[in-house]
Amino acid sequence: MRTSYACSNKTMNNNGSFIPKPERQELPRAVDRVTFLYVERCKINRQDGAIVFLDERGTVHVPAAIISVLLLGPGTEISHRAVELIGGCGTTIIWVGEQGVRYFAHGRSLANSSRFLSKQAKLVSNKRTRLAVARKMYQMRFREDVSSLTMQQLRGREGARVRQAYRENAQKFKVSWDRREYDSDHFDEGSPVNKALSAGNACLYGLAHSVIVALGCSPGLGFIHTGHDLSFVFDIADLYKANIVVPIAFQLASENPEDIGAIARRRTRDKFKEIRLLERIYKDIKYLLDEEENELSEADEVFLWDDNEALLSSGVLYREFD
Repeated sequence: MRTSYACSNKTMNNNGSFIPKPERQELPRAVDRVTFLYVERCKINRQDGAIVFLDERGTVHVPAAIISVLLLGPGTEISHRAVELIGGCGTTIIWVGEQGVRYFAHGRSLANSSRFLSKQAKLVSNKRTRLAVARKMYQMRFREDVSSLTMQQLRGREGARVRQAYRENAQKFKVSWDRREYDSDHFDEGSPVNKALSAGNACLYGLAHSVIVALGCSPGLGFIHTGHDLSFVFDIADLYKANIVVPIAFQLASENPEDIGAIARRRTRDKFKEIRLLERIYKDIKYLLDEEENELSEADEVFLWDDNEALLSSGVLYREFD
C-alpha cells in the first residue's frame, strides 16, 4: 500500500496522483449529512475520498463528506490518512466505549467562525439571558407558558414530565419499570429497558455533539446543565429524549432481542433520519441563540479584538498609536 503525502492543499491517492483538497463551500452542509455511523472491532483507512472499514466480514467504503459524526467503539484502529480525510471534511470523530455508552474524546469542528461560540458565551455569562434561554428550552417541551416560572419550578415540572413518559411507555408496551439505572462500567448487568435507554441516549448525545461543534459552539457551556464538558450537549439532547429514545427503548424491552444495545442504536438512527433530527437540532440551536447567520460565515478569517468594539485585521505589526 502506498504512503500518503501532504502537498500544499492536495493529497496523494493510492495511484500516486494528487487529488485536490475540497473547499469548505463544496462540502455537504451539516444538516444534509447522515446523522451518525457507529463502528467497532474494525480497521479504518481511506481510499481517495472514501473511508474504508475492514473486518473479518469484508470491506465497506463510505464517502467521508456525507457523515456528520463517526462513533469509534472498542477494537477500532484508524490510520492517519483516514483522520486526515475526515478532518478535512468536517466530520466529527467521537471515541466511545463498549456499546457506545461512554464518551472519551472527539475531533475538530466543521466551523471556522467563532460567531456562534461568542453568542453562546455572551448569553450564558449573564444571569438574565441565561434564564431566558433556559426558559426557551423548557418551553419547547411544554404546552404551557413558562415565561414566569423559576428554574426550581421548571426543574420540577420537567421531572414530572419525564417520569410520566416512563410510566406511559411502560404501560403501553407492558414493561416492568422501577427507575432509571445507568452504570457505564457494567452495561450488560442492567435491565433490558435500561440498556436500551443507555444505548439510545449515547446516540442522541453523539448527534447533538456533532451539530454543536459543527456550528462552532462549546459543548461545555450549558444553560441548564453546568460543570461538565458536555453540559450543552445534555441541554440539547434533553429536548428530544423523552419523545424519541424513551418510546424506542420500551418497545425494544417488550421485544427483548438478544443484542438490545446494537438494535437500539439502529432504531434510533432510523428515527433520526425519519424525523430529520439533524436539521431540527441545527435550527433549534440557532433559535435558542437568536443567531441567524450562516453556519460557515467568515470562514478562515481571523481578527484582533479591540476594546472599542472594532475588529482589526490580524497579521499586521501595529504601532502604539495606530
